[in-house]
Amino acid sequence: MTQLTTKELAFIEDEIRAEEITAKTINWCASQCNDTELKALLEGLAEKHQLKIADLSQYFNRSGMIQ
Repeated sequence: MTQLTTKELAFIEDEIRAEEITAKTINWCASQCNDTELKALLEGLAEKHQLKIADLSQYFNRSGMIQ
């Protein structure tokens, strides 16, 4: 598999950080909710973002694209 350039890796790292910020923000919003249905919805959305982070990390660690 082709190695990624430094610039490409920087873009990917930026996207992972954006996912982390999004997940943290949604979790904070959920913690402020009094509505249990809305809180559960927000927690589910935050979890999806956290799973994306894990998937991306696993993919790049497995693929050997990062040296």
